[in-house]
Amino acid sequence: MDDGGGAASSSSPPPPPRKSPDSAPAPKQKERKQKSGLGWLEWTRGWMSVIGEMLFQRIMASHLQNPLPLPPVNHLTCIVTGSTSGIGLQIARQLAEAGAHVVMAVRNPKAAHDLIQTWQIEWSGMGLPLNIEVMELDLLSLDSVVRFADAWNSRLGPLHVLINNAGIFSIGEPQKFSKDGYEQHMQVNHLAPALLSVLLLPSLLRGSPSRIVNVNSVMHYVGFVDPEDMNLTSGRRKYTSLLGYCSSKLAQVMFSSVLHKRLPAESGISVLCVSPGVVQTNVARDLPRIVQTGYHLIPYFVFNPQEGSRSSLFAATDPQVPEYCELLKADEWPVCAFISQDCRPTNPSEEAHNVETSYRVWEKTLEMIGLPSDSVERLIEGEEITCRYGGH
Repeated sequence: MDDGGGAASSSSPPPPPRKSPDSAPAPKQKERKQKSGLGWLEWTRGWMSVIGEMLFQRIMASHLQNPLPLPPVNHLTCIVTGSTSGIGLQIARQLAEAGAHVVMAVRNPKAAHDLIQTWQIEWSGMGLPLNIEVMELDLLSLDSVVRFADAWNSRLGPLHVLINNAGIFSIGEPQKFSKDGYEQHMQVNHLAPALLSVLLLPSLLRGSPSRIVNVNSVMHYVGFVDPEDMNLTSGRRKYTSLLGYCSSKLAQVMFSSVLHKRLPAESGISVLCVSPGVVQTNVARDLPRIVQTGYHLIPYFVFNPQEGSRSSLFAATDPQVPEYCELLKADEWPVCAFISQDCRPTNPSEEAHNVETSYRVWEKTLEMIGLPSDSVERLIEGEEITCRYGGH
């Protein structure tokens, strides 16, 4: 894994795996006062990171091949959420063509089966048939998440890689809530993947060394999370779809950082977040027309889905990733590993380093998804837990 690179941030990125623990930066220990939002300096630096990634991502990632060559993955079983379009489609197909057993966890199983049929025809004569299956998963229903996890865990087989790729960004849309009562961006981008990650820990333990890869966004740099208002209903901040999206992505980084710390080294489970870059995907359907026009006018700057899949594939398969994650854990670095669109480690936002808020987000998230506060510890010990969703 190469060092350096990535989106601009408020401090130097964590060290790459080849450096010794002595060279790692010391974690921030400073006490932080409760905040009601980003300061103007943080906000400005965040937007500079976003704009910088869009303008320079192609230059920064110029050393990468497209598609990204993958190491041998014939032994891997991978679950990829949201894999019928965009980045997820590319991740699923490339992993399958490289020999992995891929599970497409999707809301529309028919669309996934149609894709598999097409892929098998195109792959015919190039090797063994692709090892892909489909399972239904609707992230707008926490009951569906629990049913999916129960069905998978009941197989008593290993899971080597969970890629939480599915997400929404409904730009310009009014505030909407799931049937579980949660703001849709927060549920799809954070709460449901968090529930899925925790519930699949037994299978990830069987597949150890294994990985949880969360497809995040450079937009988390302008996010802010109020743990007491994660549903964005208090009125303290005026709701916009941009606020909902950025908050959900920062919440995902914060939760992942605590999960990274809670998992003992002997579990062999690595937790990472990745930025795919600024990618032309179905998200553009929800953008204002003027922004959609801009997407089409600047194809040089915007990645296509295959280019956008590279950081996720790298995080899921690179052999040095577990070593890097353990290095961060050993040095008590305050955030989990974050891989930029150029497949290099980078630093999440300054607000993501707020350890106190991260733990509050962790506690509030477990409460919202109906899990006991000691769920991770109990699952690691082989105990069963009860979730208030899924008919348990």
